[in-house]
Amino acid sequence: MANVLPDLRYTREHEWAKKEGGRIRVGITAYAQEQLGDVVFVELPKVGAKLTAHQAFGVVESVKAVSDLFAPISGEVADANAELGQKPETVNQDPYGKGWMLVVSPSNAKEWEQLLTAAQYEEFLAQGAH
Repeated sequence: MANVLPDLRYTREHEWAKKEGGRIRVGITAYAQEQLGDVVFVELPKVGAKLTAHQAFGVVESVKAVSDLFAPISGEVADANAELGQKPETVNQDPYGKGWMLVVSPSNAKEWEQLLTAAQYEEFLAQGAH
């Protein structure tokens, strides 16, 4: 089973979200990067871009596929991981650390409660998530 961290929240599209003060750090899960294979390109929005929960915010491209990235929460992009432009493989090496993608200033704190807990995400994976 892929690595699922207990202090994060998750989406059914395999993004993770972590509270950091009043902001939310976002990336893709270990399961997602395993399914993708070697990540060769990451396209992220610019700082200041507005995100809508469950809507695409960027693209991750691997040797196998091109996949949309979906926002776990609505808000404004406060930071984007520019290093992924030069080193997209960081997503494979450290999906929950240096491979983070965005920091979002959320516009609707209630959306946090709608995200999957680690236990719910593990159950979702166990049921054959796609």
